[in-house]
Amino acid sequence: METRPYVPWDMMNSFMIDVFKKYGVPEEDAKICADVLLESDRRGIESHGCNRFKPIYLDRIENGTLLPVTKIDILKETPTTVVMDANNGMGMVASHKMMEILIEKAKVYGMAGGAICNSTHYGIAGYWTTMAEKAGMIGISGTNARPSVAPTFGVEPMMGTNPLTFTMPTDEEFPFNFDCATSIVQNGKIEFYERSGKETPANLVITKDGGTMTDSHNILKEMRAGNCALLSIGGAGEETGGYKGYGFTTIVEILSAALCGGPYMKALSGKDENGNNAMYHLGHFFFVINPEFFMGLDTFKATSGGILRDLRNSEKAPGAERIYTAGEKEYLSWCDRKDKGVPVGASIQKELIELRNRFSLDYTFPFE
Repeated sequence: METRPYVPWDMMNSFMIDVFKKYGVPEEDAKICADVLLESDRRGIESHGCNRFKPIYLDRIENGTLLPVTKIDILKETPTTVVMDANNGMGMVASHKMMEILIEKAKVYGMAGGAICNSTHYGIAGYWTTMAEKAGMIGISGTNARPSVAPTFGVEPMMGTNPLTFTMPTDEEFPFNFDCATSIVQNGKIEFYERSGKETPANLVITKDGGTMTDSHNILKEMRAGNCALLSIGGAGEETGGYKGYGFTTIVEILSAALCGGPYMKALSGKDENGNNAMYHLGHFFFVINPEFFMGLDTFKATSGGILRDLRNSEKAPGAERIYTAGEKEYLSWCDRKDKGVPVGASIQKELIELRNRFSLDYTFPFE
């Protein structure tokens, strides 16, 4: 049962746009950024929604590791590929431009791929793959991030949480949308645990001595110091398949950096050799596939929908109420929240009020 107060979607959207503008983000860019963040909350992915508005975007603009105006350079382009330089601007703005270009190319050539270098946090990867799905295409995307994940049999944070995301059209009310990190848990989730006063479950984090940590505040602190690391999907060692998650994490690291010739792993820490704040220089990759160039969109949608329905209708485990497919829970979250708004906890309420008062914005929030 949700006990947090809700803020209407249109109010939160307008507020975030106004604040982004106060930080120097052009209005059209601010609209993109606000929509990406709110899409996370619509889907119930609160680790990447308004929870990160201030600490990941506004604070980074203030400390100089994120530029509010995004200058996009095309480094290389062919009929089916694009390589962009985001010049340390808003990763969401550069990614939106990339997807617009790739979708148009895939309409003509059936497939298109792109990569962005010198970028910053681009929000949920599923936003970009859903842009392809809304155009009747398959979207694939991934990004590297500041090092926080240890390799199998290691304890040092080397790679990011590196999501590998797919969205595919179906003949149902919602697409197949597989959007998750290649680590068991991502940094944003631990940040959410910390804000909520909750511990992180055991065995998601490994310490230098091979143990685990559960204190969310200490995990974030010690990870920045390199004294603990997240684990890839499958966990530590090989018995539970940790090497598989490690492999996927590495794939995303390679594609994010190598396709655009960008930096990787420890070079993405956001710190210079003296420990001072520095640009992140993240890399992202994107692929769009047009089903019309295969057996057609209708055939693809009917087949994908049939597969998902068969999965959901298969025999359930004892005590299980239902079987879900990727993207279904996010759709149900939107159905529940669309007429209610964004649920905001006490820490977010405080941030919203402080930002409003700082810029003398004309907003009165429902929780006041």
